[in-house]
Amino acid sequence: MIPQPTIIQIECIAMPKDNQVTNVQIFEKKLAAYAEVAVRVGLNLQPGQRLIIDASIEAAPMVRRITSEAYRAGAELVDVLWNDPSVTLTRFNFAPDDSFDLVPSWRREAMTRAGERGDAVIYVGSPNPDLLADQDPERVRRHQRAGNEAMRSFNESRDRQMVNWTIVTVPSDAWAARVFPKLPTEEGKRRLWDEVFKAVRVDNTNPVAAWDTHIGTLDRILKHLNSRRYKLLRYRAPGTNLEIGLPQKHCWMNARFLTQRGTSYIANLPTEEVFTSPHRNHAEGVVRASMPLSYGGVLIENFGLRFQSGRVVDAWADSGLETLEGILETDEGARHLGEVALVPNSSPISQSGLLFFNTLYDENASSHMAIGRAFSFTLSGWESQKDKALEKAGINQSLTHVDFMVGSEEMNIDGVRENGSVEAILHAGEWVS
Repeated sequence: MIPQPTIIQIECIAMPKDNQVTNVQIFEKKLAAYAEVAVRVGLNLQPGQRLIIDASIEAAPMVRRITSEAYRAGAELVDVLWNDPSVTLTRFNFAPDDSFDLVPSWRREAMTRAGERGDAVIYVGSPNPDLLADQDPERVRRHQRAGNEAMRSFNESRDRQMVNWTIVTVPSDAWAARVFPKLPTEEGKRRLWDEVFKAVRVDNTNPVAAWDTHIGTLDRILKHLNSRRYKLLRYRAPGTNLEIGLPQKHCWMNARFLTQRGTSYIANLPTEEVFTSPHRNHAEGVVRASMPLSYGGVLIENFGLRFQSGRVVDAWADSGLETLEGILETDEGARHLGEVALVPNSSPISQSGLLFFNTLYDENASSHMAIGRAFSFTLSGWESQKDKALEKAGINQSLTHVDFMVGSEEMNIDGVRENGSVEAILHAGEWVS
């Protein structure tokens, strides 16, 4: 028997006498719609396919909903890989220092086999932005690096479109308290749930249709960008003066992908971006982050990077600099760019006016970049090329991939074509055409 979800108690609001629908019922309806969107739109789970759920134990009610929806969609088997933030914190408090390079072999093997079989994978996070805030940054870096190394094989399968996958998030008390620090816990959590439901479009009458319309809009934008064949992008804003080269055969994409088996899926819920991979050796100038970056429980604030010949040669931050430097020291590829993504300042997440302390949400409020691993699938003809050929073409290789936000209402981004002509793409943070 499928376990039933825990009912989250929410105080009722005043309703007309002829309307007996309570806030709890409205919430449950939206939660069910969220699970449906995750399985049917995000994953597009196929009958007979196995599903791996990698989830925080704090997201258990949502995991149960997803499990039920997955079996209704025809899943052969649903398996959950749980993680517990409290257990993670206990490890950092008491485990021996030489243990932070270790990852359980079963998790590595389970994900490797999932990639080889072509399973569907969904990540269900319930963030605690401050979980590791007081921990040794070097330990956090080693912990992150070990996890990335363990997932190397699966990430290669994922990048080669062997699996359909997506990411969703569920509000936790700790996350809500970080986003709404002045509100009582339950009120802050209700507010955060409202923002999550808006961002993933389940507050629409027909969420699936709303997603079709939204992705169609992103499809038209990337089709236009691909037709222009820009050789580089110019970023101009207060504190930012940067040129980024693009590989000759780059392709712009959005979060809708197609597996090698022909299954269309949407990798991030929510998503507002179109993106590509820049040339790893062609970035010159400085960039200032427009939003803080929450990474490994540490908030990196008011930071910037200087690039020469595509490589970060200097980094600064008002706080969290040690963590930022730790990211850059992950490997040589961590000092090069792996992604450039365009998001209008008018995106719904941006217009919320909130800092979510969670990259999945904050990156969809702002144009952003990532240091570290690039996406080989953004290069035309990537399927037939080996790692060395991809790197020669400009695709960066790294164990890490860390997004940081650069867009704002003051950001201008222009594209330069092969003939030297310059075209506005985003000005004052908005699409020009």
